[in-house]
Amino acid sequence: MTLTELKYIVAVAREKHFGKAAEACFVSQPTLSVAIKKLEDELEVKLFERSANEVSVTPLGEEIVRQAQSVLEQAAAIKEIAKRGKDPLAGPLKLGVIYTIGPYLLPDLVRQAIVRTPQMPLMLQENFTVKLLEMLRTGEIDCAIMAEPFPDTGLALAPLYDEPFLAVVPSAHPFAQRKTITAQELKSETMLLLGNGHCFRDHVLEVCPEFARFSSDAEGIRKSFEGSSLETIKHMVAAGMGVTLVPRLSVPKDALDAKPRRRREDPAFVHYIPFEGEPPMRRVVLAWRRSFTRYEAIAALRNAIYACELPGVKRLS
Repeated sequence: MTLTELKYIVAVAREKHFGKAAEACFVSQPTLSVAIKKLEDELEVKLFERSANEVSVTPLGEEIVRQAQSVLEQAAAIKEIAKRGKDPLAGPLKLGVIYTIGPYLLPDLVRQAIVRTPQMPLMLQENFTVKLLEMLRTGEIDCAIMAEPFPDTGLALAPLYDEPFLAVVPSAHPFAQRKTITAQELKSETMLLLGNGHCFRDHVLEVCPEFARFSSDAEGIRKSFEGSSLETIKHMVAAGMGVTLVPRLSVPKDALDAKPRRRREDPAFVHYIPFEGEPPMRRVVLAWRRSFTRYEAIAALRNAIYACELPGVKRLS
């Protein structure tokens, strides 16, 4: 049994395809297949069920793959310990970020990281929460910035900030002149939502659960439409298709000024309205595997995040 063979079975379990797993491991498919067959013969167990279109992991194979992943992490930890003796922050940090945080936090975060820890470049991955959790489990990424809640997977967590939501309406909408708004007032509006898979969609539905029912006939409730990103949805709002909610960091810098300074060619097609009283919000956290050994890298990343502007959010320690 070799670490290379363990790496191969973890790759096949992840990709569910021998060809893709071989490509991810930078070897030919026959090389990977022979190595896995050798391991199966040695262990005298069948790790994978092979069919024409799909590869699935056997129940016993699931346990072996999990142990293989743990062994690979521990082997990697040996190298990390050696690196830490020279420079605890040496080498890239693989960071995952959900889609509704990445575009608004990363520009400032990358700048802060370059200034503070140039020897630790950030390798970035944007994805859905469920996918980032899987990538953390398999070691494809080292840590992830996500919004709670998500399933308890035994990860180490550090709270970063609480971020309020704001309503977004077209400039011609009667609400556009309002200084504040309530969730109750949004119930009769056409709500624009992110598609399935986005955790922010669930956050919006917590504020306005009525929009979970996609019915154009329900009294006082209109059909909800979906967009692929927050920026796409903002354009849909500007076009008059409905209203939406957005997290505070996605709001343009001067959009909440009493008299926004806008260029003549840049009119305000949408208006951002804070909620009355205690606003709905999400908690953003940094998550990493408890077995991850680069503690200094996690601390440096947190410090870089705290050094970002983060307007309108409540920083957490």
